[in-house]
Amino acid sequence: MPEAYERHLVPVLFRPFAADLAARAAALRPRTVLELAAGTGALTSALLTVAPTASVVASDLNEAMVAAGAAREPRADWHRADARELPFEDGGFDLVVCQFGVMFFPDRPAAYAEVRRVLAPRGRFLFNSWGPLATHGFGAAFQDALEEAMPGRAPAFLEDVPHGYTDPALVASDLAAAGLTLGAADQITLDGVAASAASVATGFLTGTPIRAALEAGPDAQSIRASVTQKMTDRFGAGPVTAAMTATVYTAHHQE
Repeated sequence: MPEAYERHLVPVLFRPFAADLAARAAALRPRTVLELAAGTGALTSALLTVAPTASVVASDLNEAMVAAGAAREPRADWHRADARELPFEDGGFDLVVCQFGVMFFPDRPAAYAEVRRVLAPRGRFLFNSWGPLATHGFGAAFQDALEEAMPGRAPAFLEDVPHGYTDPALVASDLAAAGLTLGAADQITLDGVAASAASVATGFLTGTPIRAALEAGPDAQSIRASVTQKMTDRFGAGPVTAAMTATVYTAHHQE
């Protein structure tokens, strides 16, 4: 799954937002950075490019992602870590960053409390979260194709998880429960560009938990073929572009 994720999804969905988040991080002039849910290192590499003097610790719960990320971005110090139980000292980082990871935390206030603990008193927590699925051109088209191919039984993973944490008021409440204050919430829309619609479909089908859901059934191959064709019919052949919306949040210790 990490290989499919890196090949088909990272360049299209994650690198555009990684460049944005890294630029915001660099503006804060951090010396010590902790990245949560680093995946295969899209944001990690962007951070180290724009803030080359910063010390970056990259972490992820998934051991396979950590291995893949460490191989691709050896300039960072990689660790397997649960965001709810971070193996780092109190106040050790002046910036904690997370790209499209907070939606996956099973207990966000608990994870945010750990962020507060490892964050220096004047430090910042910078992270982003996808907007509603309807605001993501590729994701919405993929889900439509999946539902056509699997009437009444299509996995709702995209809507429930990556696109299931979209309310800034809820984010602010979760942060406050952990002793953090939301300082800013900026909605941004960027374009994703892919070599083909089939590549995007392959990424969602094989580089996300949807893969396991399909493999549990006998018709996985035909569903994949159908979804890929429907995505191609929707976007056309050759390189494709779609708009994607997310919100960037900045938080700090409560005063």
